[in-house]
Amino acid sequence: MPIRTLIVDDEPLAVERLQMLCAREPRIALVGTASDGEAALRLIEGLEPDLVMLDIAMPLLDGIGVARATSRMGICPAVIFVTAFEGFAVEAFDLAAVDYLLKPVAHERLSRAIDRVEQALGNRTVPSPATSTQDEPEWAEEFWVPHRSELIRIGAVQIDRIEAERDYMRLHVGANSYLLHQTISSLENRLDPQQFVRLHRSHIVRRDHISRLRHDGSGVWSACLADGTEIRIGRTYLTNARAMAGR
Repeated sequence: MPIRTLIVDDEPLAVERLQMLCAREPRIALVGTASDGEAALRLIEGLEPDLVMLDIAMPLLDGIGVARATSRMGICPAVIFVTAFEGFAVEAFDLAAVDYLLKPVAHERLSRAIDRVEQALGNRTVPSPATSTQDEPEWAEEFWVPHRSELIRIGAVQIDRIEAERDYMRLHVGANSYLLHQTISSLENRLDPQQFVRLHRSHIVRRDHISRLRHDGSGVWSACLADGTEIRIGRTYLTNARAMAGR
């Protein structure tokens, strides 16, 4: 079955470009377009599309507002944000967006986004009362970070350590690193404490990336990581380190 898709953008040329891209994608069936957020909500309610390709910067009701409103309405199409701005990525994925495309969109990039939409639509299930997990915390399993002209997915289990740099967090993934616009406290709250431990006001480390804890004899402890990095453990977080080591 083709993916019934609605395009929402206040720029006619942007709508036309997306229509042309969608025409090249056999998995998409375009069911309509809207030029503002309020019209988008009416069409979403009436058409119940599988996918909404949604601009963010629109007058009156912006794309973020449309996504929130559809969630409150109980209508939950897959959402791909299509925008010229990188700065809304964190907020977009907090709303469970499937992807975040930067204008101008290339056909190859759209095709990868549709792959994710198919996976998301295929994984949708109706939760049964017997298996409800409402009382269990939901830890982040992935993060989407800006990289050159697109956003890339990083699984939480891939992150070796996180280092605060002013208003950004640097995610260290093997030999690479990526910047995410978020505070370290909010990021800490999204990470599974069984997998990650905060060792300093500026550092969070994946537990299995820590090879040993070292004491210098003067009351200062450090964590030695598998890649050879050594991080000083802050006094406030020394209890976390000792608990991890069973001390």
